[in-house]
Amino acid sequence: MKKYLYLFCIALLASSCYEANLDCKSFKTGTYLSEISIQGKKHYTTSIRTDKMVIETYKGKTDTASIRWVNDCEFILTKLHPKTIAEQHAVSIRIRSSKKNSYTFDYGIVGNPHREQGKATKLTN
Repeated sequence: MKKYLYLFCIALLASSCYEANLDCKSFKTGTYLSEISIQGKKHYTTSIRTDKMVIETYKGKTDTASIRWVNDCEFILTKLHPKTIAEQHAVSIRIRSSKKNSYTFDYGIVGNPHREQGKATKLTN
């Protein structure tokens, strides 16, 4: 029993020392290459993010969206010129961890609990 208690204490100490690196402020503007996986296939989007909008290019098609920061690590995108009812739904993006020039994120339709994951790499400031 003491052995298990000892191992539990070591595990608790080790986990309490771990803190995910999270520097969201450096990712508010710039040019990014985002990667997501849909049904096991990787998809890439290039985006240019300013303080007020995002210009995204996916499969040769360019679209614009307004950006609203909820906090330093979460923002909401709303398409400026939606062509379908599905495009009218805003998308919430949360930065989960970051490295020097990249971050992992989860995203989903605002109000829908289902979320997917992705990775973005900052190409330029």
